[in-house]
Amino acid sequence: MNKNGFAPTPPMGWNSYDYYDTTVTEDQVKANADVMAARLKEYGWEYVVVDIAWYAYDAGSKRDRYQYIPFGRVEIDGYSRLLPCPDRFPSSAGGRGFRPLADYVHSLDLKFGIHMMRGIPRIAAHNRMKVKGTDATADEIADPYSICRWNPDMYGLNPEAEGAQQYYDSLFELYAQWGVDFVKVDDICRHDMPSAIRETEMIHHAIKRCGRPIVLSLSPGPALVDKAWHYKKYANMWRITDDFWDNWPLLLNMFERCEMWQDHVSPGCWPDCDMLPLGYIGKGFGRERYTNFTRDEQITMMTLWCMFKSPLMLGAELTKLDGWTEALITNSRVLRLVTDSHGARQVMRDDEQAVWVSGDNDGKGIYVAVFNLSDTERRIAVCADEMELADMDSFRGMKLEELWSGETVLNDTDNLEATVPAHGARLFRIERPA
Repeated sequence: MNKNGFAPTPPMGWNSYDYYDTTVTEDQVKANADVMAARLKEYGWEYVVVDIAWYAYDAGSKRDRYQYIPFGRVEIDGYSRLLPCPDRFPSSAGGRGFRPLADYVHSLDLKFGIHMMRGIPRIAAHNRMKVKGTDATADEIADPYSICRWNPDMYGLNPEAEGAQQYYDSLFELYAQWGVDFVKVDDICRHDMPSAIRETEMIHHAIKRCGRPIVLSLSPGPALVDKAWHYKKYANMWRITDDFWDNWPLLLNMFERCEMWQDHVSPGCWPDCDMLPLGYIGKGFGRERYTNFTRDEQITMMTLWCMFKSPLMLGAELTKLDGWTEALITNSRVLRLVTDSHGARQVMRDDEQAVWVSGDNDGKGIYVAVFNLSDTERRIAVCADEMELADMDSFRGMKLEELWSGETVLNDTDNLEATVPAHGARLFRIERPA
């Protein structure tokens, strides 16, 4: 288990990727942070994360051909470290980096995060640029055969090279100076390249040395369940899926993934179901849209993510947050599962339904989530025996509170029964027997 204590509960926040892709600007980050501070912070939402390509000058300008422009112009310092593009982040000019933006986010009592790619910029290796803290140059620590499959900006590092650890140390020294609280490292989680395991360890050590608590998130997935021990030892969260978007088959598949990872959830160590594609998304990809998920599918997604205790990162453009979506993500009774529940597990699943159960940390309540995986409304009955709880053999006489509707009933049957819409969910809190 990662003992650093940086993420005792699953991180909750906003990430720029689902709406802006590679194109987010300083003003847009501030605008979303303002909304979070005013309307979401009190419910636990606190991280503001600038995702990929913040260093690129022409990001998004050739989106019909490239997501990441090959060998595009980037902002970089004399020690091979990428800096924010001043055209998009004007407060970064003059070597200030992300410090002014982080200070703004912190002034709202929020936390600031950034994305980074595994490795060192290829332009730094080609130009034999310096690396802080060592006589080695970028070309001497880069592995030219370790290239991300989908982003051409970086070479991976050769972990055996003298100066490789110093490069990661210098990166996190810089990020600590900027006031970064969260780093999402990409092209590392699923171990596409042989050095990914060692580079994860090097990044972990760099964070320990930088003197600032920085949450470490690994992407993209799917993470390898046989390496769960390694993720738990060196990271705080890791993606268990490739990019998650707003279509039902991907959401349906998450039940299998969560089942696979349910035994590897622990304080400071969070298997990550990826961002929540809610509200308005997709503008940076060339087609702004309101999420394709139905309202019932959105309830299913939020229920599963909260029950499983996944990190929660909003993909929505918060300045366009509508009332229904805001109510969905500020239901404090549901969000309590993220911070104050334990032992979540799937107790049954077939082609038509799934049932999850977990305990409230107060020791008084249990949570039962009932999911309709079919395409039509269904009446679902859950037997107490399925909960595998020694002190419960019937639901008769128990108070059932459905947390999405707020309805409370005194149950008069042995089973928990609920009518659940297609692709929908019902989430109950039940008081344990005295």
